[in-house]
Amino acid sequence: MKSNAEKKIQSQILNGIDVGAVLQTVEAVSKDPAKAQTRWKVVTSWQGGTRTETQVDACEIAGQVVRKNFQIRTDEPFELFGTNLAPNPQEVLMAAFNACMTVGYAAQCALAGVELEELRIETQGDIDLRGFFSLDPDIKPGYDELRYTVHIKGKGTPEQFRKVHEAVSATSPNRYNLSHAIRLKSDLVVH
Repeated sequence: MKSNAEKKIQSQILNGIDVGAVLQTVEAVSKDPAKAQTRWKVVTSWQGGTRTETQVDACEIAGQVVRKNFQIRTDEPFELFGTNLAPNPQEVLMAAFNACMTVGYAAQCALAGVELEELRIETQGDIDLRGFFSLDPDIKPGYDELRYTVHIKGKGTPEQFRKVHEAVSATSPNRYNLSHAIRLKSDLVVH
């Protein structure tokens, strides 16, 4: 039998997160690994020059198709031959990294009973264009590192925020994806 405190936590919405729904999902996933399976897909089309449009139509969660209709546009700044009408792919990559961790902080704080007042993540990285232009085989075309700072404020102790930070660092999918090599499989279809 659940205590009144446990019932209160489970019916609570904190930081915009339904704590009860999170706990129910965790319980369902722990009992049935099929409910843990997700699939994500995007289709990116060239729009001319350095512009792209990525279409997001659906994802799958626990075997259920979730319909969507979102577009993500990218471009490059004028200095990299673009029209500067949208963020570039590096900015979108960092935005996805930050957004994934932001969800983690909001949810982990909610589960810990910590109300957030402010949460901001600043991320930056350096790319040497000599790698992109194949001018020097010793220079990578991408990042050596990404540096990020989490600014967090709320009704929690420094120890609570440290534990949340450790939990997010250990469980954020996009943090994991950027900090570990991912096997990439490609096909080329020439029409």
